[in-house]
Amino acid sequence: MKRIAVALVVGWLTSQAAPAADTYKIDPAHTSVGFTISHLVISEVEGRFNEVAGEVSVESNALTAAKATIQATSVDTHVGKRDDHLRSPDFFDVQKYPTITFESTKVEKNQITGKFTMHGVTKEITFPFVLKGPIQDPWGNSRLAVTAETSLNRADYGMKPFPGVGDEVKIKIVAEATLPKK
Repeated sequence: MKRIAVALVVGWLTSQAAPAADTYKIDPAHTSVGFTISHLVISEVEGRFNEVAGEVSVESNALTAAKATIQATSVDTHVGKRDDHLRSPDFFDVQKYPTITFESTKVEKNQITGKFTMHGVTKEITFPFVLKGPIQDPWGNSRLAVTAETSLNRADYGMKPFPGVGDEVKIKIVAEATLPKK
């Protein structure tokens, strides 16, 4: 009788375990990784990266992890000559460093910390984020969005100074992600 009672209690306790996190895949068609940088101290140039992949994990409607890979070759400022220059060794050096990556190491409330790698240099960064969703879209998919903004110093990532171009880069990420159907 004691064995049955113990088995029932153990069974009940294990059934009460926290649910596993859901892993959402970033939807590149509805995701934007943009940046702004000072030009000649009097204006700013905006750009974006057109190719991003990754995932975000959510448990009990709270972000628990995130990782992303950006193709540095996809830099786009709407000026082809400038984009080619940004891909060169003067800036991203995409032949040597084709990707920019982020992988979270800690999430607390509305701040995420992780390893950010750009231009072959990895540093820990922390930035605020806003999670919206999950919601059911009109096609029956579970979707969510994560918006995050931060600034970084490109010199900290081994990028050389360049006349007229600022060192501080403002980054804005708006990522929409979908939970794969089982």
